[in-house]
This record gives sequence, structure tokens and C-alpha cells, in this order.
Amino acid sequence: MSNARTTALAYPTRLSAYIALTKPDVSFLVLMTTGAGFYMGARGPLPWLHMLHVIFGTMMIAAGTAALNHYIERESDRYMRRTASRPLPAGQLTPAEALRFGLALALAGAIDLYFTAGYVACLLGVFTSLSYLLAYTPLKKRTVWATFIGAISGAIPPMIGWTAATGKLDTGAWLLFAILFVWQFPHFHAISWMYREDYARAGILMLPVVDKDGTRTFRQIILYAASLVAVSLLPAIMGFAGVLYFFGALVTCTGLVQVCLWAATAKTNTRAKWLMHATVLHIPILLGLMMYDKLPR
Repeated sequence: MSNARTTALAYPTRLSAYIALTKPDVSFLVLMTTGAGFYMGARGPLPWLHMLHVIFGTMMIAAGTAALNHYIERESDRYMRRTASRPLPAGQLTPAEALRFGLALALAGAIDLYFTAGYVACLLGVFTSLSYLLAYTPLKKRTVWATFIGAISGAIPPMIGWTAATGKLDTGAWLLFAILFVWQFPHFHAISWMYREDYARAGILMLPVVDKDGTRTFRQIILYAASLVAVSLLPAIMGFAGVLYFFGALVTCTGLVQVCLWAATAKTNTRAKWLMHATVLHIPILLGLMMYDKLPR
């Protein structure tokens, strides 16, 4: 009876561990940006079933990539307080289980994208996964420029959505890529500043690890946030969104710059945390405004 009870209790624990491998917060960002890309690219009545298939396939690749990232970084995760409780360092799952799970999800997502969105969208999804796992992940222990590579991977999901809707990789896809690419630097630098001691213990060379006083880190945060103001206005200037989006983007992006400047005046973990929350709130507002004020083409 005792063994049966232990086994019964183990199933919810293992299920939650498998879910944790997929990094649900990151997967939600992928869902949101892929859907926004598809919506902005679609013409005429929105093909909901097609869009859901594209989002699902992209999420599967993202979830599989996250699980494989857990597998690759399982030793480094032991040294960081914020990651020591992840499924592999905590012993909730074995590395082999995480490897099989990640490969299965990523492969299933790629197959789904190929048959529902076309080979270009599929190739973009595979490139995102491989660049994240084979370039960004190992480079994190070698150079602060790894963040640049990671930002490329993170900015591709809206391109997948756009390409799936239009069948081509054109100007609109690159505009969405540019917005997501630039947005990630204030977001990730804020997180890296909060956890710079953790990263240092694990030997991960995020910019705040080598930039002890935060001068370079917060300078980049401000510069990228300022660049985001200009980049975010391009969809309206180039005819993909209307006047409402133009002024909405101007207000929200300028507001984000103000938060960045405020955080830079003290450089505390508390202010960095507020900045991180501001970036998380900013991107759905910006994409929501763009989708609401989309212009017909």
C-alpha cells in the first residue's frame, strides 16, 4: 500500500517536472509573438485553424529547445540559486529523460510546421532551435556577445508566423524581427543584473558579470530602449499599422526609456526587477496595439 501511494504521488511530481522543462513563461512569449506575426501577415478573413497549427508547431519546437537547454546546462544549473531547483539538478528527472523529451517535442514541432506552414517556416523554426542550443548556449561561458546570438533566436517566432500566413519572408517579417530583437536587450540585461552573482558562480559571462559597476550594462539598456522607439514606429511609417499604433508605440516606448533611465540612476536589484516587469508588460501592449490598428493590404 505504501509503495502504491508513493508511486501515485510521483506522477504529479514528474508531470510538473516535464512541464517545467518546457519553460512555460518562454513558451508563452513564443505563442504570443508567433500569433502576432501570423495575424499581421494574414490577409482577408483570419484562418484560425491554420494559425493555431502554426502556433502549436512553433511552441513545440520552443518547448523542445527549452528541455534540451535544461539537459545541456544541467551542471551549470546546480551552481545558481534560481536554477538549482530545476528538474535535473533537483533529481526529479534523469538527463536521458530530458534529452528524449526535448528531442521528441522539437522534432514533432518541426514536422507540424513543415506540413501546416511550409518549408520556410519549418527551416526558421529549426534554425531558431539550433542557433540557441549550438551557438548561444555554449557561447554564454565564453563571451558576453552570446546575448546577441540569443536575441536573434528569440526574435524569429514572429517571422515564423508571418511567413506561415503570407508564404514569404518579406518586409513585415523583418520589421517584427527587429522589434523583438531590440526589445530583448533591456529585458535580458535587467534579468542578468538581478542574477549577476548567480551567473558568476556558474561561469556564465553575461555582461553584468564582467561589468562590475553596471556602467556598460545600463548604457546598453538605455541605448537599446531608445532604439526601440525608432524601430517600433516603422510598421506605421511603412504602412502596416495606422496612426493609433504610431502614437501608442511612441508613448509606450518612450515610457520604457523613462523606466530604463530611472533604473540606471541607482542600479539596484529592485529597480532592475521593476525594469524587467516593465519590459514584460511592454511587448504585449505594443503587439496588441499593432494588431488592433493593422492596416488592410
